[in-house]
Amino acid sequence: MSSTRTAPHRAPALHPNPVDDPRCRYVLVEARRHFLAEGFAATRVEPIARDAGVSTATLYTFFPSKADLFQAVIDDTSDEFARQMDEVRAVDGPARCQLTRFCEAYVAFMADPLVTSVFRLVMAERTRFQAMALHFYERGKTRIGVTLVEAITALAARGELACDKPSWAAGQLMGMLEHPVFFVPMVTGDTLDLRRSHRQIAADAVETFLARYGGPNLDRAAPDLES
Repeated sequence: MSSTRTAPHRAPALHPNPVDDPRCRYVLVEARRHFLAEGFAATRVEPIARDAGVSTATLYTFFPSKADLFQAVIDDTSDEFARQMDEVRAVDGPARCQLTRFCEAYVAFMADPLVTSVFRLVMAERTRFQAMALHFYERGKTRIGVTLVEAITALAARGELACDKPSWAAGQLMGMLEHPVFFVPMVTGDTLDLRRSHRQIAADAVETFLARYGGPNLDRAAPDLES
């Protein structure tokens, strides 16, 4: 059985009850470590099995090919990120307070070294796993974007924001955060130091956003965060 077979994105072919077998978790943990360190092409299945404490044959009962294992690792990591994304919430309060809390949480998530490493891995393998890469990106973007769109819609209803297209506004705000903390390090390989702190990046983005979308009921004197 070839260990380099590729396939369109789909649910990996797993052992009938992988959740009930802790060995499957061990394999996924070790596989992620190897894929992040070595990339898909250079990673070999045998060392993963050895480090996970299982035989190669056992690994193949969970994941019939290296491609299936890679997809399972990315899906599992996507689930982990989704749980983290659930913590990125816009709390109640004035517009500046809500948006600042959201932006600081989002910046912290996007700047996490694991998040950056996994995105680099997915982007590096996107030609081999196009559907998987698109699914990984869109899932994260949609999950957090919905939260922000809901907050912007509610603030617009209160007159604190003047916004006809909340989804466009949300994309603009997220873009101001993603560029310095995610895309620049992604391109430069972390060789450039940020000139602004994560908190300052969030504050600047909110200030720019409110200058564009501030509504008649916006309290411009409200603090960034409520005590």
